[in-house]
Amino acid sequence: MKEPKMKKQHLKVSKTAQYKRYTRSKAGNFFFFLFLTLMGLFSVLPLIYCIMTSFKPLEELLIYPPKFFVQRPTILNYTALPSLLASLRVPLSRYVFNSVFVAFAGTILHIFAASAAAFVFSKSTLKFKNLMFAIVQLALLYNAYTLAIPQYLIFSKTNIIDTYWVYILPAIPSAMGCFLMKQYVDSSVPDAFLEAARIDGAGVFRIFFQIVMPLVKPAWLTLFLFSFRDMWSIIPGGTIFSEELKTLPQVMSSLTAGGIVRSGSAMAATVIMMIPPILVFWFTQSNVMETMSSSGIKE
Repeated sequence: MKEPKMKKQHLKVSKTAQYKRYTRSKAGNFFFFLFLTLMGLFSVLPLIYCIMTSFKPLEELLIYPPKFFVQRPTILNYTALPSLLASLRVPLSRYVFNSVFVAFAGTILHIFAASAAAFVFSKSTLKFKNLMFAIVQLALLYNAYTLAIPQYLIFSKTNIIDTYWVYILPAIPSAMGCFLMKQYVDSSVPDAFLEAARIDGAGVFRIFFQIVMPLVKPAWLTLFLFSFRDMWSIIPGGTIFSEELKTLPQVMSSLTAGGIVRSGSAMAATVIMMIPPILVFWFTQSNVMETMSSSGIKE
């Protein structure tokens, strides 16, 4: 009877020692969080500098070496934007409409395609689905520059150059979106729910829209953030020639053509362009954290 007690005591001591071994002290926690805080502040320095520069008057923009903080803030850089954009042949509202339409259309179609593909890869009995998903993972190795020439040839053969489709179609398929959704579906959609729905007579589309999509809401909200960010700032190269089809970032980038004299207005335009993605992130940040932790992706 003494030996089991001795073993239990030994296990308690070893667990306590292990717990103490992997637990930081208060000083360690302080320096750890101090390091994270400093790294976080360092990562937002470009954003802070952009905002500061947008309020700098012309004389402060011409100072060398340039100063980080603004000494005499002014809103002239913002009030000058309407006059700079007033000479455009196409009304500014047209560029705003193009950006909003392209961003939401591309994002919604991308979420639907990624979610549907992830549902098939995760919960279907399709043959060779593991091989096809391995091909999707292999596609993560290729960046946009590698695919630029093949995409242009496809756009040319399908006659979608200088149309809205040249914005939207490349955004619909995404290896990253499919991978992210598949990982989340694997961990958050129990097979028992799907079997119960099939027994009740639900079809594939009903199961997908009424069961799967509500369960993976954090994941597709995360996709909404990433896709909206990319689509909002999209500037097509060599595929859009009509002025009526150009987006707002493409017009705003023309403000920098004036050199350092217009750098304040260019920064003001950049700050305005950052507002929609920041608002989207503000409303989806909790879902982004949950999705990353559930999908095994470390930030």
